[in-house]
Order: sequence, then structure tokens, then C-alpha cells
Amino acid sequence: MSAHELMVKTNHHLIKGGTLTDAQKVHIVHQLLAARSTPEQARRFYVGVKFPNNADSNGRRMYPIFYIPPYNDGKKLKNIYHQTPKTHIFSANMYELEILRLLILLAPENPAVQEMMAKTLERLKTTCFGNEDDGVGECFDTSLVVLRFLATAAPEDNAWMQNRMDNYNRHAADKKRPSFSLWYYWLCLSDLPFELAAPEIEKYEPQMLPWLTTKSCVMNSERDKTVHPVIICSLRNCLCRLPEYAHIKDIQPYVSEKDGRLHFDMGGGITQ
Repeated sequence: MSAHELMVKTNHHLIKGGTLTDAQKVHIVHQLLAARSTPEQARRFYVGVKFPNNADSNGRRMYPIFYIPPYNDGKKLKNIYHQTPKTHIFSANMYELEILRLLILLAPENPAVQEMMAKTLERLKTTCFGNEDDGVGECFDTSLVVLRFLATAAPEDNAWMQNRMDNYNRHAADKKRPSFSLWYYWLCLSDLPFELAAPEIEKYEPQMLPWLTTKSCVMNSERDKTVHPVIICSLRNCLCRLPEYAHIKDIQPYVSEKDGRLHFDMGGGITQ
């Protein structure tokens, strides 16, 4: 299993409410640390994306340092919702930040993890998608990956997280965007400190709630079967943070025998 596959699989497991044993945590951390990119891999990638040395004239380091996806004829790695990015900015930063986020969750005291976290936070401070007003192209989506990363890597930095939330709300309606952007923002809200997330969850409650009450999802393809339960669980994870929905925390979506679609039962249903 590649580092990308392991990252996606672990994310899906945790979002759906799964837990990990100590042995599983050690295994995942070992696999991810072993997958760190070499300087030669980094050099080839930077040259491939026409950004030599990963720095522009303003000193911005727009691409990852530690976890760099293979530069394979320009192909992009999918995010955890199976979305295929159009740019390496989005794909490569997603790859590194999602891997580092897991390492911080599973091995926060590891010196190598601490070093990578500190240097990555420093790098993100220099980027447009990490710290500036930016709704252009997939820098907008990459900003959300930064937001989710900050919830784990810098949970006390409310100002920085609020900055990225404001960036989303300022630019979300600039143009028609893929639904993935909204889904990913809601995923961020399930991870962010409650004082920041609560007003946003309440704002989006009218859009979230139907997916757990009246709407259902098709389960026709393998992609549907993999991604749709994760999306529904991310909404459950958001809404259960509000006191009136605390009771749904352990409820799982289920496939109805009547229509073969994925449903959620707010009243009880299947628990974890």
C-alpha cells in the first residue's frame, strides 16, 4: 500500500468513527515516516512543475518539502473525497498536509514529526493559499487543506484558522465551484475548535440536515460505496457537535434494502 493509499484509508476509517490500536498507530506512523521523499525526488518534482528549488523571487515555497508525490507525466493524486485536482498546487499540498496531519495525530511527540510540522507551518505562512486573501483557481481548495491541517498542527492559533475560514466565505460564491469544496469545508468544521466551528455549523445546518433526514445517496459504483459513507459521517461529525444533535454521534449510515441507497436515521439507526 502506498503512502497515499494509507493516508486515504486511515482518514476514511477515522472519519467514520473508527479507532486504532496502539499497534496500528505504530504501523501507520512507521509506514508514513518511511515514505518521506528524497532530495532527488523533490528536485525532479520541482523541475517538473517549473518551480526550481521550490522558491520564487518573493521566497514563497508553494510546494511540499517532505512528502512529494511522484511526478508521473503530470498525473495528480486524488484527495480523500476521490476528487482529482487539476493542479499540482492542490494535489501536492493535499498529499503532504494530510500525511503530516495523521503523523501529528498519531505520534505528536516524535521528534521527526515535530520538526516537519514546525517547518511546514513556517512554509505555509509564506504562501498565498496558506495565509493570504486568495480565491483564485485551486489555491482556494488548497486553502481548505491548510485549514484542516491547522486544526491539528496549530489548534491554539485561532486567528490563523479564522483567516482561512474568512477566505472560504469571502470567495466561495465568486464562481460556480465543485461540490467538493463545500464538502471539504464541512469536513474542516468537524475538526476545528468548537468556538470557531459552532457559528459556521449553525449557519450551514439547513444545508447539512437534509442529508441526514430526507436525502439519500446512490451506492452504484465502488467509488460511491467508498466515498458517500465518509461524506455522510463528516456531516454527522459536524452536527453532533451542537447540543441538540449530540445523540447522533455514534449513529452510522446504512444501505436500505428497499432502494439500495445510503440513508441516515437521526432517531437511532445503526450505532458504532
